Amino acid sequence: MSNISKKRVAIIGAGASGLPAIHHALLYNVEPVCFELTDNLGGLWRYKEGERNINGIHLSSVMKSTVINTSKEMGAYSDFLPSPEAANYMHHTELLKYFESYADHYNLRSYIRFNHCVTKIERAGDYTRTGQWKVTFIDNDKNELTEVFDGVLLATGHHATPNIPDPWPGQNKFKGRISHSHDYRDHSGFENKVVAAVGIGNSGGDVCVELSRVCKQVYLVTRRGTWLRRRLVNEGFPGDGLISRFSLNIIFKVFPLSYLNRKAERDTSTWFNHEIYGLKPKFPILSAHPTVNDELPNRLANGTVKVKPNIKEFTEEGIIFEDGSVVDHVDEVVLSTGYWFDFPLVENGKLIPVQKNVADLFMNMYSPNLSDHNSLAILGLVQPVGAIMPISELQSRVFYSVLTGNTKLPNKENMLKEIAHRRKLLHQRYVESPRHTIQVDPIIFMDDLAGLIGCRPDFFRIFFKDPVLAKKIYSSPPIAATYRVVGPHQWEGARDAIMNLEKRVLSGMSPTGQPIICKSKKRKFPWLTIGIVLIGAAVVAKKYEVDILDSIRKIQIF
Repeated sequence: MSNISKKRVAIIGAGASGLPAIHHALLYNVEPVCFELTDNLGGLWRYKEGERNINGIHLSSVMKSTVINTSKEMGAYSDFLPSPEAANYMHHTELLKYFESYADHYNLRSYIRFNHCVTKIERAGDYTRTGQWKVTFIDNDKNELTEVFDGVLLATGHHATPNIPDPWPGQNKFKGRISHSHDYRDHSGFENKVVAAVGIGNSGGDVCVELSRVCKQVYLVTRRGTWLRRRLVNEGFPGDGLISRFSLNIIFKVFPLSYLNRKAERDTSTWFNHEIYGLKPKFPILSAHPTVNDELPNRLANGTVKVKPNIKEFTEEGIIFEDGSVVDHVDEVVLSTGYWFDFPLVENGKLIPVQKNVADLFMNMYSPNLSDHNSLAILGLVQPVGAIMPISELQSRVFYSVLTGNTKLPNKENMLKEIAHRRKLLHQRYVESPRHTIQVDPIIFMDDLAGLIGCRPDFFRIFFKDPVLAKKIYSSPPIAATYRVVGPHQWEGARDAIMNLEKRVLSGMSPTGQPIICKSKKRKFPWLTIGIVLIGAAVVAKKYEVDILDSIRKIQIF
């Protein structure tokens, strides 16, 4: 342990991914040194009103009105719960308070060097032997310094470099202003204007809704359309908290994707007809990252937002669209066209090459080219249908387990095979787009990460010790605390967090903050389904003369 205690890791960024990296370094007896460019923590989630450029780096920021698309329980870290009375879908100011409370609870600020700008990361001279890295930075006194670390974690996110489309014909003569949602703060300055909002991801939807309240007219410009998803579903419960770990595994392991697409599209059409409103895409609903927006249907219904196809060309004053329609006068164009990511800090971007948002990274973390030591990793380079925070946290646990010698990763050849396999699955399911290159199904991806370090919840292992907890884990949404029940660094509060999940959700729904227990139909644990699976597994086990538990685990339902 004496050698492990001396290891130092540089963490770049004190945002939603950097904070758990600091915390878990301490759990693994590693010394964290976090470099934060700004004067405070929170990263993207700290709204920045004024200048957003520091040392030539354009900072990312939420909009002034941003509300997180993931419910508080599904987005929480594994060992620190949001307050029960907190809104289930938190405004960015409330989410920032959660991050600040997390940092204060675990005394993380003392490990953060604020106002420090990292300018270069490169392998140390003796890297081949030690796996160490040199980190060059400018401190808050403008001194350029270099320190050596045993490991490096990049936790800078993937919303830094706006994707600006190639110019449309006539764009150079357009007299209006063209900007990117990266620079959008609020509706100030857009009052009574005609705006074309290009792109219908989550940012694009939010921009449309907000501007439609103050603009003369908003035109939503989309090449392919999108599928909308609501935050709240049955009885006003958070939509991302309705599906259980068991059901999710059964759904994706048993039912064909074509069936799931048809069912999801039918369910979605019961509350919003995408075809009639002009948003229905040609691709299936599960083939693209969803756009979460509760208000856009109302804005389309009242005409303050109108859907238009892709831009064909600009005129001096307006826009001609591909369907031949024309808007003669447009004041502003806001591009919500996503972002590019790369890693210019790491040896000028050459060590981890990226082409059109495609990078060869094992578990979206490790470059196979560095598999000799695995002492540098990326955190949070994922696009889940859910929250990034629990994934980043689990990635940091994997990193420290590897760094301290407790976990061994595959060799370079096998890493590349795994990367190719995941990429093939992405191509089979998702529409080709820069936003889908890092797409993951959160529960499946987190289970894979957890499997590397032995903290994936095992139904039978838990059931024979605590059957009540086992049933709850598999009949409830897969919150991060489920990864602190077994394996390294178990958390004593994990059981309580899992057992009282619904009470905390109800507290967030109640105007008083006190849970109001309704006489709603309770979810039943799927004993019949489990029985069918067990019988099927027994038949398979007998036929092929394998262990029954092993045959069940191979399909990863439990």
